[in-house]
Amino acid sequence: MDAGIRLGLVAYGVVHLLIAWLGLQLALGDNEGNADSAGAMRQLAEQPFGEALTWAVAIGMGILVVWRLLEASAGHRELDGKERWRSRAVSLGKAVVYAGVGLSALKVAAGAGSSSRGRSTTARLMDLPAGTLLVGLVGVAIIGYGARHVVRGLTEKFAEHLTGEGRTGETGAVYLALGKAGYTAKGLSIAAVGSLFLYSALSHDPTKSGGLDQALRTVLQQPFGPYLLGAISVGFAAYGLFCFARARHLST
Repeated sequence: MDAGIRLGLVAYGVVHLLIAWLGLQLALGDNEGNADSAGAMRQLAEQPFGEALTWAVAIGMGILVVWRLLEASAGHRELDGKERWRSRAVSLGKAVVYAGVGLSALKVAAGAGSSSRGRSTTARLMDLPAGTLLVGLVGVAIIGYGARHVVRGLTEKFAEHLTGEGRTGETGAVYLALGKAGYTAKGLSIAAVGSLFLYSALSHDPTKSGGLDQALRTVLQQPFGPYLLGAISVGFAAYGLFCFARARHLST
């Protein structure tokens, strides 16, 4: 399981590096690729041995899902009461995130990455009773998750994921710098996705919501957008490199 988790973290790092590359291309005016996990998987599939690499990412993400589900069901026993259940809920949320990336990899590896998905999830949610409220709550939850990443980045709480060796010396200083930049940039991007859902609920327009790619394109449209998007993309690259460091100095 330890070896599998390390493989999954390396795969997760590769995904973030590819998203960073697509984000930089978008900032430089190339609008062809999608700067999200699906776009990253399509980019990976176009490389030499791309199909094998995409399957490797799918398998790695599957292992991470199993790991987080085990944590959610029976982990964090060193904690008590509400703290344990809060940590288990966070592990369940991470399992969902890893599953989404893994599903993107699986679709591309199986040749279904470009198929049409029909109506959006947001549109289907809005069709439900109190659907607009549900979309708004989803937006608030996503913003909260993004804010958590930012706080963990700024306070270096992410360092708990590294062994003592990974936090010390010159190498440890580099790892901490990568983690701080990566968690902060990723948190801001996640919060931007949540803001789109919230705006969609307030405007009663499901087309206003979207994933990471739409959020980054929204950033691009702001004043100094290319520079902001470039900085966020560099942050995603830093997060990807931190995933490699975590795989090397794994502290679960």
